[in-house]
Amino acid sequence: MSKSEKINFSTPSGFPEFLPGEKRLEVYLLDIIRKVYESYGFTPIETPAIERLEVLQAKGNQGDNIIYEIHPILPPNRQAEKDKAGETGSEARALKFDQTVPLAAYIARHLNDLTFPFARYQMDVVFRGERAKDGRFRQFRQCDIDVISRKELSLLYDAQMPAIITEIFEKINIGDFLVRINNRKILTGFFQSVGVAENKIKTCISIIDNLEKIGEAKVKQELDKEEIDSEATEKIIEFIHIKGSVDQVLEKLQYLSQTLPDAEKFQLGVTELQTVISGVRNLGVAENRFCIDLSIARGLDYYTGTVYETTLIGHEALGSICSGGRYEELVGVFLGEKMPGVGISIGLTRLISRLLKAGILNQLSPTPTQVMVMNMQADLIPLYLNISQQLRQAGLNVVTAFEQRPLGKQFQLAEKQGIPICVIIGAEEAANQKASIKDLRSREQIEVTVDDLATAIHQRLFKD
Repeated sequence: MSKSEKINFSTPSGFPEFLPGEKRLEVYLLDIIRKVYESYGFTPIETPAIERLEVLQAKGNQGDNIIYEIHPILPPNRQAEKDKAGETGSEARALKFDQTVPLAAYIARHLNDLTFPFARYQMDVVFRGERAKDGRFRQFRQCDIDVISRKELSLLYDAQMPAIITEIFEKINIGDFLVRINNRKILTGFFQSVGVAENKIKTCISIIDNLEKIGEAKVKQELDKEEIDSEATEKIIEFIHIKGSVDQVLEKLQYLSQTLPDAEKFQLGVTELQTVISGVRNLGVAENRFCIDLSIARGLDYYTGTVYETTLIGHEALGSICSGGRYEELVGVFLGEKMPGVGISIGLTRLISRLLKAGILNQLSPTPTQVMVMNMQADLIPLYLNISQQLRQAGLNVVTAFEQRPLGKQFQLAEKQGIPICVIIGAEEAANQKASIKDLRSREQIEVTVDDLATAIHQRLFKD
């Protein structure tokens, strides 16, 4: 490449790149999420970024997601190896588009090494080739939990999910939110009872799932395209608009389960939902944090029971900030056995982008540094290094100014990085075993002994 040629070093569309303050916010949120997940007994795993393409596409796992297939690019001097490097069939590989399908493969690979029910969390980056736009990325981090069992899985695991969601978002302190809960069996059973053909139920559920995006009129049009008669359509619309307190909705569902024709699946869904709601309450989740919303469907085919979506009150346009549900067949697809599971996912990259833009969260300071030890004169560098180590051993994040600059410039550098405390030791202070602490937030400056330095900084940083 000639010197005149310019390389386009901008990030590819849809692939985010955080500034330090944004990345620190992500790390802070990841730590909150991790601690909550682990408090409920979830253990971490990591799966490869790349899976065999046949794994990602097994039995329709791909859904509507656009997959990035991976191909080797050989350097000019190795073109003779091109045929050997070409990967086809079972050797074709692609970037993972979610965490759940790789989880299924992971369990199949390590079946004899795992204990069931297997509760895992995973906070990896995934890749989707969809059109990049505001708040929608091609590379993003998902924070998932799933509990997988063999044969049977207690509905109390379903009940734990709203408790976990609630605890995370209360700790993040993003304002009022609502975990909306439904059961796919209720929807499926209702569609059956109003005469929707079995082969059209999944399509109708997907249409209902888009109610908030496309509106009621468009939902009716889409149902009409599926040749759902007008009487059934009106019943469906009326049903998904059933509102009220949790107990009021459950009462209406109980009544319908006794009056609808062919309502066996519907009744099962209502019974499961009652069990889940009871568990949510027993876990101490506040009544204003969850509701039953019969329009929640989760369009993915593999959901079979409980489903969840979480919305931020007053910011509903942000869409779901955490979603998930129960599935029966997805994980066992590679083993040919029933392995029910339930899980939730927080699309953290997308969530951070939305919350920052809405002003609900703010990025953190560009550095985790709490203290800067200033450089007053070159012959005191050994002392500055020693003091810096003492402060680190006392649990503080410290940077030492190695370059000697005017004191005002050093203060400016600390302020620009959001470092709150500066330690100043000149020749006179060094001779007297003292140090000055300057708080750049309040502009206060005090003098303490070197022995009391760490304690005094701790008191100032953590006085609240």
